[in-house]
Order: sequence, then structure tokens, then C-alpha cells
Amino acid sequence: QVQLVESGGGLVQPGGSLRLSCAASGFTFSRAVMSWYRQAPGKERDLVARIGIVSDSTYVDSVKGRFAISRDNAKDTIYLQMNSLKPEDTAVYYCHALYWSPFQNTLWGQGTQVTVSS
Repeated sequence: QVQLVESGGGLVQPGGSLRLSCAASGFTFSRAVMSWYRQAPGKERDLVARIGIVSDSTYVDSVKGRFAISRDNAKDTIYLQMNSLKPEDTAVYYCHALYWSPFQNTLWGQGTQVTVSS
């Protein structure tokens, strides 16, 4: 079954940390470009971080130095380590995959809620 399953969201105080996980199945994970997006209430879904096939990574400016994306090809899983969380990081976080089988496909996870509040 082709799917992405996120986990690790929750409620955290400002300045705290969370680690999100996204487990993939049903496609060749090691050859997929993986990303984290987020969507706050009333706003569009925006890219947070992306990791390429050779673990090259990019980040939106607002999370640089605070978030870190990584991948474990042995576990078909990506992670998003989020430190120094701010209330404006509150959103539903979605995992996204861009893969080829052999044509280009995209896949979204169901999302996980992250709430930063005191």
C-alpha cells in the first residue's frame, strides 16, 4: 500500500521541542524527494523543509537554525526535529513524497497537529 504516516505531533510550550516522523511504504523511498509542509488555520499549505536523494536539505527562512530534516533509508522514514518552537509554528504538519514509478507521482500524509502554546 502506497502511503505516508506521520506521528509525533502534540502540544508544547514556547521554546520547547518536538520530533515528527513520517513512515513511507509502497514506493522506492531511497529515490524519493521528501518534504514537510504545514498549514495554519485560514492559511495556505507551505513548504517547511525538503530533503533530497543525497540528503541535501533546504528550509524556509522562518525555521532555519531551529528545525532539522533528516532521512533514514533503512527505515523508509523522514524526521523533522523542531527546536525553539514558537506560537507561530502552530499548524498541521504534512509529509510529502515526490517519487517515480516510473512516472512522477506525489503523495501526501494525513497530517499531524502541532500546537505551541503556554
